Amino acid sequence: MKEIGYKNIKSTLGKDVVMIDIRRTDEWAKTGIIPNSIKITFFDEAGNCDTKSWLEKFKKYVKNKEQPFVLICRTANRTKSVGSFLEDQGYKKVYDLKGGITFGYMELGLETQK
Repeated sequence: MKEIGYKNIKSTLGKDVVMIDIRRTDEWAKTGIIPNSIKITFFDEAGNCDTKSWLEKFKKYVKNKEQPFVLICRTANRTKSVGSFLEDQGYKKVYDLKGGITFGYMELGLETQK
């Protein structure tokens, strides 16, 4: 998995790259989301995940294992675990937003979408 800064996403991966926000509903409500990102919660409040159900949702947006995509969480800690999981599933172009939404996006002064 590779880290990528928000300002480099579109120039590196293309304007239509899929960005998946893996945070919980309460986190989305608190900070908002990056416009056009897809919300698919990975971990619940206890840190558990139904990986089979999550992968079914994920595959609706990431159609093949060669398609690049970006994972987003609050500070880029959870995306590392999820990215490793997806690489174990055979996905080749896994990126996480460097610093997460807090440090990699909002600190740049960019607006979120509620």
